[in-house]
Amino acid sequence: MAERKPLEKVRNIGIMAHIDAGKTTTTERVLFYTGKKHKIWEVHDGAAEMDWMEQEKERGITITSAATTCFRHDCQINIIDTPGHVDFTVEVERSLRVLDGAVALLDSSQGVEPQTETVWRQADKYGVPRIIFANKMDKLGADFYMSVESIKSRITDKAVVLQLPVGQADEFTAIIDLLTMKMYTFEWDHGIDTIEHEIPADMMEKVKAYKEEMLDKLSLFDDELAEKFLWGEDISIEIIKRAIRHGTIHNNLYPILCGSALGNKGVQQMLDAVIDYLPCPLDRGAMKGLDPDDETKILERKPNDAEPVSAIAFKIATDPFVGTLTFVRVYSGIIKSWDSLLNPLTRQKERVGRLLLMHANKREEIAEIHAGHICAFLGLKDTRTGHTLCDMKNPIILEKMTFPEPVIDIAIEPKSKADQERMGIALSKLAYEDPSFKYHTDAESNQTIIAGMGELHLEIIVDRLKREHKVEVTTGKPQVAYRETITQTANGEGLFKRQTGGRGQFGHVLLRLEKNMEKDYEFKDEVTGGVIPKEFIPAIDKGAKETVAQGVLAGYPIINVRVIPYDGSYHDVDSSEIAFKIATYKAFKDAFMKAGPVILEPIMDVEVVTPEDYVWDVMGDLSSRRGMIQWQDKRGNAAVIKAKVPLSEMFGYTTDLRSNTQGRAQSSMHFASYEKVPENVAKKIIEERSGKIKAMDAE
Repeated sequence: MAERKPLEKVRNIGIMAHIDAGKTTTTERVLFYTGKKHKIWEVHDGAAEMDWMEQEKERGITITSAATTCFRHDCQINIIDTPGHVDFTVEVERSLRVLDGAVALLDSSQGVEPQTETVWRQADKYGVPRIIFANKMDKLGADFYMSVESIKSRITDKAVVLQLPVGQADEFTAIIDLLTMKMYTFEWDHGIDTIEHEIPADMMEKVKAYKEEMLDKLSLFDDELAEKFLWGEDISIEIIKRAIRHGTIHNNLYPILCGSALGNKGVQQMLDAVIDYLPCPLDRGAMKGLDPDDETKILERKPNDAEPVSAIAFKIATDPFVGTLTFVRVYSGIIKSWDSLLNPLTRQKERVGRLLLMHANKREEIAEIHAGHICAFLGLKDTRTGHTLCDMKNPIILEKMTFPEPVIDIAIEPKSKADQERMGIALSKLAYEDPSFKYHTDAESNQTIIAGMGELHLEIIVDRLKREHKVEVTTGKPQVAYRETITQTANGEGLFKRQTGGRGQFGHVLLRLEKNMEKDYEFKDEVTGGVIPKEFIPAIDKGAKETVAQGVLAGYPIINVRVIPYDGSYHDVDSSEIAFKIATYKAFKDAFMKAGPVILEPIMDVEVVTPEDYVWDVMGDLSSRRGMIQWQDKRGNAAVIKAKVPLSEMFGYTTDLRSNTQGRAQSSMHFASYEKVPENVAKKIIEERSGKIKAMDAE
């Protein structure tokens, strides 16, 4: 194992982008240029080292984030290659939570795409500094200047160009660096030698204009640079780099670089920019957290070995050879093999087993892990994604992660009795790994329902059941994850009274339902004067939660509701928890039906890139699917259409689009929001659901 680097020499970065922007290819080049590997394998051959799952090799896409470590210029770079497909956005979310910086890749022929915007917003959420790499400059239709404009108009006005391409598409030959004012070509084996040249005379005017714009932006971040720029004096590269680093670390600046990972141009300069401009763990400062015993009290952990241990588990994966791996980012202290740590969220002690440095699915055992570093733990029992691990005597809860709720589900059935026995264990393992995957048994049909972020997500889950867990299942048609909610405040009353000789049952609840856009469910006890004894209040909460889970209108979960019990009565002998649960269900249903109940459906942001010949066909088709066209624009020779469309209307859309445009259009979609279903559609949904329930009752 290489010697441990001081924290100022460590970079924890992720590579993030829209699907097919070249993230995994870029990571492969990084590993080659840093000497981590000596041969380059390509994604399209199914041989990329970071795409190690069988499903990734077959599809040529990244499904699970993979971690690796490499070294350049005496710096240690810990890299996480994240998926680009929107169905696996949770992988990006949990990776960004623990990274210090990121490289945002663009396909230069497309500029900013929908998932680029999504991952950019995720990075904003966690305040992650970024540099931008305009990749695929040698691809047909590549346009650096269009890409820069799309960055400024769609994701940030704080971007600054540091490099210009010489030529584009099949004429892309070199890169001009605005700091050194030199042109560079990439020669010998996979472009490993960088050759310096003078800038071509026909580009000098454009280069000077972009350099002027760069220095003007940088003058905001460095007084010395601002003064020299104002007086027209020469500014050293060191001063320029200092200003770029300052702006980037504080999320006030996003440097733009360009190149082609597949064409072996510019990746080494991008790596140097990671070292020069992205933060080390020290730059990110102390981590803030809460005291588990007093969540109003803010605690801090500085990034050094002397502090009490604090760490976040950000990913859980099952390795067929060693068992469950928990990927952990250590923020403070030192963790050694066989140490005991506290999980403050479960209040359980966790014993750390072996510590492993990961390189995709290969492992290197280490004795200890220090503040600022990432590794995998073996042997943790009850730690989930987003949980904190900390010193037993100095507990802290670091910022929790939030994950999106599934928007699509399908019913699955095991093919044999042996599959039935294995399926439950397999599903629990997959849900343990992936917080965006859920499963449950439908109370009405007794079917197992699996739910996820999209059709591909569930397709991969079913494939993993078969390959990794040897469980064969048949699947039903995808179903939309509808929700129910209320539109106004209403009161309801529920009385449950039963006398059967001997002790009876009695529960009486009055409650109010209010709309609450901040949370899916909130319980607020306003019962006073002892009209309902305190010991029955948890039963009311439980009864309300169970009603929320099973729905009222059409059997879909209820969201955005506040439940407020405010009155009621009890019987000294006959009252019980079960009686108050049933009374709560009755009161909830009574209030819900008075509170303007509606069914909500998931609405998707859909973007279609199509040749202009098919624009009206595409727009007409989207409108026929209850889509609302948001805007239309040009991107190179193609038209871009953005719309909001209900998920229920989008099943099979990719196939229809392909046939309508002779295979020349592309689409992508991601979840936007839940919105009210039109009344005629809601009526149909309720009728279908009640029909199914009656049919099952008859059986």
